[in-house]
Amino acid sequence: SPFLLQLEVLEGHGERPGRLLAQAQHERAFLRDGVRRVPVREGRIRATLFLPPGEDTFPGIIDIQGLGGGLSEPRASLLANHGFATLALAYYQFEDLPQKPKELQLEYFEEAVNYMLQHPQVKGPGVGLLGFSKGGEVCLAMAAFLKNITAVASLNSPVAATCIPFSYKDKFIPTVTLHEYKAKAINSKFLDYSDVIDDPFQAPGNQSRIPLEKAEAQLLFVVGQDDHIVKSEYFVTELCKLLQAQGKENFQILSYPGTGHCIDPPFFPLYPIGSHPVFHKRAILGGELRAYSKAQVHAWSQVQAFFKKYL
Repeated sequence: SPFLLQLEVLEGHGERPGRLLAQAQHERAFLRDGVRRVPVREGRIRATLFLPPGEDTFPGIIDIQGLGGGLSEPRASLLANHGFATLALAYYQFEDLPQKPKELQLEYFEEAVNYMLQHPQVKGPGVGLLGFSKGGEVCLAMAAFLKNITAVASLNSPVAATCIPFSYKDKFIPTVTLHEYKAKAINSKFLDYSDVIDDPFQAPGNQSRIPLEKAEAQLLFVVGQDDHIVKSEYFVTELCKLLQAQGKENFQILSYPGTGHCIDPPFFPLYPIGSHPVFHKRAILGGELRAYSKAQVHAWSQVQAFFKKYL
C-alpha cells in the first residue's frame, strides 16, 4: 500500500510548537505501474516475488530481513521498480515456518536460490542476495556454502552466526556468545549494547565466524560507523584483512559516518532508539539525522549499481 506522509510547518522552534503555518500530504508508492506481486508457496519456501513490468528476463535478487520474523516486502518491491526480479523471503515466524528455530538450515535458502534460477523471468546463471543485520549474515553464510550466488550486498551484518546457528549437510556453525552484562546504561531509559558480542576473530568466538574465504561471489559491505547493535565497521575491516591475506579481492566496503544500525532505502525515517533485536529492551541503534539521510540515498544507488554490474 502507498505510504502517506503528513508534512506540517509550525511557527517557532521550541519545545512547544506555535500555530500551523502550512501542511501537505505526500504519497509514496511502493509498486510502480506494471510491477507484479506474486505470493510464493513452493515446497518449503514462503516468500513474495516482485517482477518488473514486461515479459523480459531480469537479474534476480533474494532479499532477506533481520531478526523479528515474518515477511517484509517494502525493499523488495522497490528493487523491482528498478528492474530486478526480487524475492522477499521469510525464514521464521511466518505461516507454517518455525516460530523459534533451533538452527537455520541453509538447504531452505538453497531451495529459494533454485526457485529463482528455474523461474522463466530470472536471468541466470546466478542470483544476488541483499540482507540486513541477521538477514545479511544469512546471505554471507549462503555465499560461503551454496552454489550460484553471484553477488551479495550486506547491510550492517554480523560476520559470525548470532542467536540462531547455521547448518548445511554435515557442517554446523555455532552461535557466538552474547554477554548481556556488558550492556551499558546510558540513562534510566535505554542501553548501549555495542560490546556484547564475542569477537569472532579471537577464540572462542572464531568458531562462529562464517568462512567467507570460501565465497566466490562479489561482496559489498555497507556499514554504519555509528552502529550500536553490531560493530559493523570493525567486523568488516577485520574480515577483509583476512580475505586480502588469502589473495582475495572480491569485496568492497561502503562505510558511512553518523549512520546507525538501520540502513533502509532512502527517505525512511531515522529511529536512533529502538528495541534490541535479541534482548528486546530499549537500545541505542545509532545514527544522526543528516548523515543517516545522506547515507541512505547514497547506499541505495550504490547497491543497485553493484547488482547491475555483477548480475
